[in-house]
Amino acid sequence: MEVLKEWGDSKLENLVKKNEFFRKGLVNLFFEGATIPFLAQTLPLFELKKLSISKLKFETPAMIDTLVRYKEKGSYAGQAENNPEYLIKTLLDELKITHEKGDLTELFENKFNEKRTMDFILPNKENPQIIIESSFLVTTSSGQGDKSKTEGNIKKLIQEYYPNAKFVGFVDGIGWYARQGDLMRMVTAFDEVFTFHKDELERFKEYLKQNLK
Repeated sequence: MEVLKEWGDSKLENLVKKNEFFRKGLVNLFFEGATIPFLAQTLPLFELKKLSISKLKFETPAMIDTLVRYKEKGSYAGQAENNPEYLIKTLLDELKITHEKGDLTELFENKFNEKRTMDFILPNKENPQIIIESSFLVTTSSGQGDKSKTEGNIKKLIQEYYPNAKFVGFVDGIGWYARQGDLMRMVTAFDEVFTFHKDELERFKEYLKQNLK
């Protein structure tokens, strides 16, 4: 089985020159992307609106729209309702499961330089039973290797100071799919791993019922 990896500029350039269907695919993507049902179901509307022929024709309204989108992208992604962590919080609230965010007490007091802020601590910092970290990446970067190593170190600290707690990870997004080495290190840092697929969220609910006292 061929290992999935990112394509560099030279690979893309070569495909454009030699593969007629690849060229047509690119044209369809950038000219008609916003009308393709698969993309409409897969990409956030905020991103999908970037794919239209008006953008490539450099029409003034389209260019203004692009500038506004790039200007607002960071704040848009940071809004709670657009953040994968918001989905976890909503699910926990629906199940009436108390949770906190922040530093684990023992790590703050004994491993201040090595600890990190936890996304979700169930039911609280003083008596953590399940500790959840979330990572949803739509692009790849060299920092993914550092992130996977960091989670591995955190797991060791949790095992030392909270041996009865479960360390759970939500790992999803094409950014991880294209970095399988980092992905492997990432998922092995957790006691259990979930994605944001609806079936996985149901499995997460069952996991909570079985492991949260």
